[in-house]
Amino acid sequence: MHSVALHACVALAKPLQRDAVAYVNPSVNGGSMLDNAGEGNGGEPMNVIVSGLSSPDVLTDDGIVNFARAIGFSTECFGLHGGGAQSANLGDGNGAVNQTLELREDYDDAGVGTCLESLIGGNHFRVFRQNGALANTGALFLAVSQEEDLAHHHTISEDGYNVGRDKLVAAAVGDTSFGDVSYSTTAANVTGLLPTGADGINHGIALDGIVTVLTVEIV
Repeated sequence: MHSVALHACVALAKPLQRDAVAYVNPSVNGGSMLDNAGEGNGGEPMNVIVSGLSSPDVLTDDGIVNFARAIGFSTECFGLHGGGAQSANLGDGNGAVNQTLELREDYDDAGVGTCLESLIGGNHFRVFRQNGALANTGALFLAVSQEEDLAHHHTISEDGYNVGRDKLVAAAVGDTSFGDVSYSTTAANVTGLLPTGADGINHGIALDGIVTVLTVEIV
């Protein structure tokens, strides 16, 4: 009896097997492609997905930071963050979970360049990971937007969600590298995940409804 019970406990403790798919649409299991911007402000679109079929090392916290640095983003200025974290329900069974990371345009200086972004504005994105029991893809959902400068309280720029996505994708596609790690990235646009228009969107900024899925391979 003790042997059987021990075997059952070991089996239950085994990590979940990752689903071999690019991502699962959060709405299938009650989630949303809009995060929660807080204070009744509506949501911000998760308009880029780093596919769960990417190289596994890319999908870790350290891995997405290194990839971000390869495409012109880095961690926040001296690790400081103004404003509250946003949350998202990716329909993976974890419910609403706060962002894992927030990364900002680094203006070609991975060390302190994000301090400049904090002053003059630029592109930035929040990272959410789909890894619950209902959709354990490992995919990273990115809420990308172009924002204004400090004087304008970092509000989202006009058409900032579409513009931010397109700028990030343009920087990512093709061959990039950082810290002796080289990447090859392809992109595919998907419709039907996000709404179009401004209804329910933070700052009332309209969306074109496109999500770009990036497959990032370490080469």
